[in-house]
Amino acid sequence: MANADRELRFSLVVPIYDEEANVAAMLDEVEQVLTPHGPFEALFVDDGSRDGSLLRMREWKRAHGAPWLRLVVLERNRGQSAAVMAGVELARAAVVATMDGDLQNDPRDLPAMVARVLAGDSDAVVGVRRQRRDTWTRRVSSRLGNAVRNWLTGDRVTDAACGIKAIRREYWLRAPRFVGMHRFMATLVRYAGGKVVEVDVNHRPRAAGQAKYGIGNRIWKGLRDCLAMRWLRSRMLLHRVKEEL
Repeated sequence: MANADRELRFSLVVPIYDEEANVAAMLDEVEQVLTPHGPFEALFVDDGSRDGSLLRMREWKRAHGAPWLRLVVLERNRGQSAAVMAGVELARAAVVATMDGDLQNDPRDLPAMVARVLAGDSDAVVGVRRQRRDTWTRRVSSRLGNAVRNWLTGDRVTDAACGIKAIRREYWLRAPRFVGMHRFMATLVRYAGGKVVEVDVNHRPRAAGQAKYGIGNRIWKGLRDCLAMRWLRSRMLLHRVKEEL
């Protein structure tokens, strides 16, 4: 890793899919909030957007310069987990944070989360949306989904779907890759022997655009993923090299 890379406090990965109405405001906020907290980079990963998201991000980068901003473009839509991992693979810092691309996560929560990982008291700090700004149906379905998830995986995660988190990059890269894995990162870190801390985070109403997930397109996929995680728990490789002589 080059010296400049070692100086980065963290890398931020933001998956973007059809968020044309939100990306410029999000980039403005990331610049305003995070640049005072030391050197960082942000990888905004366009996951095959069908609208003008990529165009808006390119225009913003040209207008602002922003050497911290890297735009990553997937060849086609591959889903949120693929977009997140594409950013992780290209990230240069030892700590990789993530946020959703809809402005509902608050970047003001990130500096403290990253600081806890850098201080060494945890390997992952994950958010818990204590006051969710979503519909009653989404809140109730999420609560039930987390209960079933924890029962099947043998873990205890309060808010698995919360998109804001900070995790050592090595744990991202060691995790088995599958569609939906970004929702299981806290559990995957624990399975690998890492320490996970949950913290309350701010949650905001969606400013524009439409939610990509709902009960109809998550319930059966989520159940299948939980069963796969139950199997993985008993079969995961956990070796670490002690020394080489």
